[in-house]
Amino acid sequence: MRHFILFLSSNAGLGYSPLAPGTVGTLAGIPAFYLMAALPAPLYLVTWTGLLFLSFWAAGQAGKIYGVVDDGRIVIDELVGYLVTVAFLPFSWTTAILGFFLFRLFDISKPPPASWFDKKVKNGYGVVLDDVVAGLYGALALRLVLYLVGA
Repeated sequence: MRHFILFLSSNAGLGYSPLAPGTVGTLAGIPAFYLMAALPAPLYLVTWTGLLFLSFWAAGQAGKIYGVVDDGRIVIDELVGYLVTVAFLPFSWTTAILGFFLFRLFDISKPPPASWFDKKVKNGYGVVLDDVVAGLYGALALRLVLYLVGA
């Protein structure tokens, strides 16, 4: 079970990148976006919600294994947050890449309330929810940019 938890929480090993594991871990979101973009909105939401609850569990368990609640190798939260940024949009490389950079901007800067979850909720929920909030900021910014460039 330990290997399964670490596999999930690291996005199939991407979290073990020696450089920028969060950024590398977010890359798992692009193929997930490609696959999920074709889903009807209700099914996207159900799928994402299942992934959200799986990530709460995997992040919490991995934090116990590593002995650090928000260990850098735990990047399943980046996947969930990125999928918030691109939720309900049709897949295109422009959207995928813009969403990637905007999500990373907000995930790194952690504007409130993302910073609150990051600092105050020291368990799997906090590890994931700061990325969900960053994903919401990314979603707003992505839609604004897409609107402004007419994409």
